[in-house]
Amino acid sequence: MNTNQAQDRKEIEQLFEKLKWAWGKGDGEAYGACFTDQADYVTFQGEHLKGRKAIADVHQELWNGVLRGSTLDGEIAKIDFITPELAIFHGLGAVKMRWQKQAPKKRDSINTNVVVKQNGEWRIAAFQNSRISGPGLMQKIFTKMSSRRAVQQQLR
Repeated sequence: MNTNQAQDRKEIEQLFEKLKWAWGKGDGEAYGACFTDQADYVTFQGEHLKGRKAIADVHQELWNGVLRGSTLDGEIAKIDFITPELAIFHGLGAVKMRWQKQAPKKRDSINTNVVVKQNGEWRIAAFQNSRISGPGLMQKIFTKMSSRRAVQQQLR
């Protein structure tokens, strides 16, 4: 890793910290400032928010209501640089409600972030969040059936 990439990695990590800080403060404007003007934001429920303003406004509504006083715990798991001005990182995190000592495991999420360097600053251009969960019942059944078929075909 070269010196520039090490500095960029640090700046991307600081961006993620700023995102968590803004969440904890319930500050939609500061949260939105982490994103590009035309950012795409897909929530874990599949809602698609388009643009910094929509991201800021929707989150501010949440912090004024159901998510009031919540914090965002998390860390970056991996950063891959595509070009010197474009990177993808995966963040792990969970929302901790104000009355909880720690976030429950069922709230664990992984998010994929496309970040771009514009005017010397890193911003999130695309964000997609998903809950982390084990395989569901149907996936277990299909996996078991597929395994049996593969064994049967090998025996023929």
